[in-house]
Order: sequence, then C-alpha cells, then structure tokens
Amino acid sequence: MNTADLFENNPKIDAFVVTDEANRYYFTQIETSFGAVILSPQRNVFITDFRYETEAREKVKDFEIIISTYSELYAKIAEVLTSVEAKNVGYGEKMYIDEFSAFKSALSGFKLKPAEEALSLKRAVKTEQEIATIKTAQQIAETALKRAISRVKAGITERELMAEINYEMIIAGAEKYSFETIVAFGANTAQPHHHPSDKKLEKNELILVDMGAKYNGYCSDMTRTFCLGNPGQKLTDVYGIVKEAQEYAIKHIKAGMTCNDADALAREYITSHGYGSNFGHSFGHGVGVEIHEAPRVGANSAMVLQPNMVITAEPGIYLAGLGGVRIEDMLVVKENGVVNLTSYDKKFNI
Repeated sequence: MNTADLFENNPKIDAFVVTDEANRYYFTQIETSFGAVILSPQRNVFITDFRYETEAREKVKDFEIIISTYSELYAKIAEVLTSVEAKNVGYGEKMYIDEFSAFKSALSGFKLKPAEEALSLKRAVKTEQEIATIKTAQQIAETALKRAISRVKAGITERELMAEINYEMIIAGAEKYSFETIVAFGANTAQPHHHPSDKKLEKNELILVDMGAKYNGYCSDMTRTFCLGNPGQKLTDVYGIVKEAQEYAIKHIKAGMTCNDADALAREYITSHGYGSNFGHSFGHGVGVEIHEAPRVGANSAMVLQPNMVITAEPGIYLAGLGGVRIEDMLVVKENGVVNLTSYDKKFNI
C-alpha cells in the first residue's frame, strides 16, 4: 500500500494512527477485530493480537508486525510514535468516547489532529486493483440476481426472494453480502430502505431489489426495479423518468465536477417532470471497503470528483401507497466521463 501521497497531501502531519476496522482493513488487507495501523515516512506498523499473528505475518506486506494485548495497545502506539519522532499525529475519528478518552490520555505527549477527511480521500480514489476487485464483486451480484429473478413468480415472499439472492451470491463467489439485501414488492417499494417481510408478490406489482456482494474485502452495490406484469401507466411512466434521469447523469458526469453538480443532473431532470419532492435521497455515494464511503454525491456535498473514484448512480422516485422506482449502477469516474461497472440490463417487465 503506497502511503506517500498521504504525507504529500498533509505535510503538517508526521504520522497517522488508524484504529477503526474498515481503515485497518484498507491498509492491511486482512479483517481483524482488534488493532491499530501506524503510518509514517520511517516505519509502517501494524499492531494486533495473538489471534491474528500468523495471518498478519503471512499476508500483511510492507508493515512491521507488533503483537499486543488490549490493555497495552495505546502504550505500544505511543512507543512507535516516539521512535519515529512524531510530533503532529493524525488520527482516524471513528472511536467510541471511552476509547478516545484512553487514546488521548496515552498520547498526551503528541499533538493530535483529526484526520478522518484525509483518510477518507485516500480511500475514495481507487487503484486499478481495487477497481478490478469491485468489478468482480459486481459480476458476482449480477450472476446471483439473474439466477434468482428467473425463478420469481406470484406468491413468492419478499423474504424468500431475499434468501434466494443471498444464497446465489455466496454460491457465485461472494464472501458475504455488502449489506442487508433489500427486497420490496408493491407499495413497499415506496420505502427506500424497506426490510423484507412475508408480503407475497401479486401479479402486476413492482419488485425492487437493492443488493451487493463483498469480494476480497470490497463491496458492490446495485438496484433494479422490475414488474411482474403491468403496474399501470403512472408507475410505467415513473420508471421511464428514473431511467432517463440516470442515463442523462451518467452521460455527463466526469472528473472535476462537484458532487452537488453531479447530483443536480438527475435531480433537475426528475424535478422537471414533477417528481422533485419524491426524490428524497442523494444521487449516489462512494463504494469500496465499506458500502457507503466518500464521496457523498448529494446536494450538500461540494467535494470534487477525482479520477478513479467509484460512485453509485441511483436516482429514485417514491410514491407512498403506490410504489417506488430506483435504478442503481456503479461508475468509475474518469477525466472525460465514467466507466460503468454495471452491465445488468434495465428490462422492466419479467
């Protein structure tokens, strides 16, 4: 893992200390429930406990491995920081209050600087290897959805379809799901984060599936909306508007654009068709080690999109009591446009 850019972009920080699980995974590429990563121009150190010692020594490259207990962790961190003569220490801010209190006390001899933004930006810009891994995760998810959706018929429950999708993802090679798979039928599709229930699918109802596979530590994310039959003219029209809004945005997004401008591409299209108040969430978000990470592609985010950021494009329209439509692809931002990592078709009727 190349960390030189962290220090180039943050010249007033002598070392970084990372303790949260997602950031630890990002730098070490192994999943652990305990430990810390210390980054400095002189030494990169991974502190963990005996449970992960063998795996760490075998798999964690370019890091010195130190084994610790929970009670010794912050003292070990202080020892490493002292050895590299760090004065200004950037730290990841994802800590419980009691943990931060102990952390701050143990590192009282150093000037602590919040650095979550710097770490988030580092993770937001993906390497080619990360992009390839995310693409594989997406291909696994698409394979699973194709298999599961081919067996859909009236009478299946939301929970049963969710189980089919999850099973197929694991069979296709996922190590786990990126998040709790969302399956919604009929009027339930108007709830963006609906929890699958025992609701049975009826003829002419909408089916919304939001799903992702995790592969080698990286997530995918995809949403498709289908209909078993004909949902009526209004929902058919809404589907067309969401699809066109997404296509318009995808065509115009590129590096150098702010996140709020990217969000506006789809939002203004949907608003112009009378449904602005029915699109209540952001256009998209970054995807990587976590399913939601920087950048946030929303109306209140002025972050500038950079080449090799991986973002979702997921506009939606939700009509309470009737139904909702969301379509989501994953994009790699490039200088002159985007590369779409999602190849699953957008056929509405099944």
